[in-house]
Amino acid sequence: MKLNSNSRFCLAVVMFLGLSFSAQAGLPEFTTIVENSKNSVVNISTTTKAPKTSQKQSVPMPSFPEGSPLGELFDKFLNQGEGAVPRRDAQSLGSGFIISDDGFILTNHHVVAGADEVIVRLANRDEYIAKIIGSDEASDVAVLKVEATNLQVLKFGDSDDLKVGEWVLAIGSPFGFDHSVTAGIVSAKGRSLPNDNYVPFIQTDVAINPGNSGGPLFNMDGEVIGINSQIYSRTGGFMGLSFAIPIELALNVANQIKETGQVSRGWLGVLIQEVTGELAESFGMSNPHGALVAKVLDSSPAAKAGLQVGDVIVGFNGKKVNSSSNLPPLVGRSSVGENAQVTIIRDKKEQQVKVMIDELPTMTTQAAYSPKVEGKSNESVALGMSVEALSKELKSQFKIPAGVQVIDIDQSGAAQDAGIQNGDVITMIDNKAVSSLKDFDAITKDLAKGKSVALLVQRASGPVFLAIRPEDS
Repeated sequence: MKLNSNSRFCLAVVMFLGLSFSAQAGLPEFTTIVENSKNSVVNISTTTKAPKTSQKQSVPMPSFPEGSPLGELFDKFLNQGEGAVPRRDAQSLGSGFIISDDGFILTNHHVVAGADEVIVRLANRDEYIAKIIGSDEASDVAVLKVEATNLQVLKFGDSDDLKVGEWVLAIGSPFGFDHSVTAGIVSAKGRSLPNDNYVPFIQTDVAINPGNSGGPLFNMDGEVIGINSQIYSRTGGFMGLSFAIPIELALNVANQIKETGQVSRGWLGVLIQEVTGELAESFGMSNPHGALVAKVLDSSPAAKAGLQVGDVIVGFNGKKVNSSSNLPPLVGRSSVGENAQVTIIRDKKEQQVKVMIDELPTMTTQAAYSPKVEGKSNESVALGMSVEALSKELKSQFKIPAGVQVIDIDQSGAAQDAGIQNGDVITMIDNKAVSSLKDFDAITKDLAKGKSVALLVQRASGPVFLAIRPEDS
């Protein structure tokens, strides 16, 4: 059938409207989530009183006629009664959300840390002075309580069900603008940030700014799946990188705070590092994954269970450990006093080890050291480096049972390429203990050319595995 110009025009209009409608129909709908959730999101303001000082002003008091208003003005602002400097209280803003109808509220530790007064404002503008029930700096979670009843509580989801690319929505009070709504997608899961080993952050591109901290992050079912906590920024403002605490972790911390007033975490007792491609090759792994054990702490659960340096932890209680950052949150959430099933790769074979989880000590310290290079005639050269026997003083001082110390590195050899440094103490090569120069010579002589092998070295910052290729020497 042949169409005339009017028919073609009408068909084009219909197609355009149809495409527009389809595009709109494919966009997420946020209004229902906001309407159902806004009454449970609160604004939090805090006041921290500055200490009163008694420093005398150094500015001399001018002489004025008796009764002069200028004299009173100078006396007020220069002397401040007994010479105290005027104090200025610090104030900050944040967000939070209601987790029980009797007034418990969840927010960030850093929102209320050090506050002398915390005021919670609801969506209907009712204000309450809140009590800080407890706060955990390690997870950046805090629990508040207001004297109120019949409050609206949010629904909670499971952050494990989130998929990268999924839409999420945040409600908070950026810069004090109450109940601001922003949306975006999940950018990544299980992010590890510096100094936050026990939180597998949810990364999003939702616009988060100062004042959003402590507010909820929702999935498209209107369930809270995280607490907006941090941003990455070079300017102090939003740059497209936001991080939220998974809700399961936050609620676990909150329940512990409410029940016992403190937070306990599981402890395995190992120092771990990432498995690189070259290290994976040296351990006979088809691809790099897992957490490589660089040290097993004395008398720790790991030591009692028989975990060894060089083991690669690839699973914990049925959860895969794809990278080293996955392990600490899994261990931290484990119940103290219960057995955990740890999957490891040892001697290029997968094994199961049962570990009785202990409580993370309040403070674990590791002796750091900087070995001094002491010239000795007794030395050995291999793999592009020279080593000497480890002195008894260093063994005793730093509790190192054995090893050899690097005293010189060939600038174009394998050691240089592997990142070995002068002063490093080598304690293991290719999963074989290095107790002496004789061990070092025997092990290095038998290494296959062109194949990566792992070296365990001890530094001031702790033990670390490095991969080296003998053919490069």
